[in-house]
Amino acid sequence: MSGPNRGPVSPEQNIANEIMESCAFKFGISGVAGFGLGAVFGLVMASLDFAAPVDTTQSTKLQVKATLKDMGTRSYSTAKNFAVVAAIYSGTECVIESYRAKNDLYNSMSAGCITGGILAAKAGPKATVLGCAGFAAFSTAIDYYMRSRGPD
Repeated sequence: MSGPNRGPVSPEQNIANEIMESCAFKFGISGVAGFGLGAVFGLVMASLDFAAPVDTTQSTKLQVKATLKDMGTRSYSTAKNFAVVAAIYSGTECVIESYRAKNDLYNSMSAGCITGGILAAKAGPKATVLGCAGFAAFSTAIDYYMRSRGPD
C-alpha cells in the first residue's frame, strides 16, 4: 500500500483498511446509512401525506402532537425497511465480489437478484422470481449508469 507520495503503511493502517474493506463492516455501515436515509425519506413522505383525517374537535396542541407521532412512526418504519434492503444488498454484493474477485455489473445484478428474492420470498415463488428480476434489473441499471459517468 505504499505509493509514490504515501510512504510505508503502518500495521494500524493495515488493520483499519482490512476492517473497512470487510463485508461485515460494509454490511453494518450500509444498514446504518440506509436507516438514516430511510428516516429522512419517511419523514418527508409523511409530511406530504394529506390523507390523514384531522380531528377539529381537538386542540391545536393535541393535533400537532398526533401529527408528529404519526410522522415519527412512519419515518421509523421507512428507516427500518431501508436499513434492511441496504444491508442485505451491500453485504451480498461484497460477498459475491470477494468470491469472484472481480468488480463488474454481474456482481450488482446477482446481489440485486438475491436481495429481491429474499425480500419477496414470503409472498411465494412467483413473487420471489419477480422480485429477483426486478431488483436485479434496477441494480444493474443504477450500477451501469454510475460506471458510465466515470470519474468527475
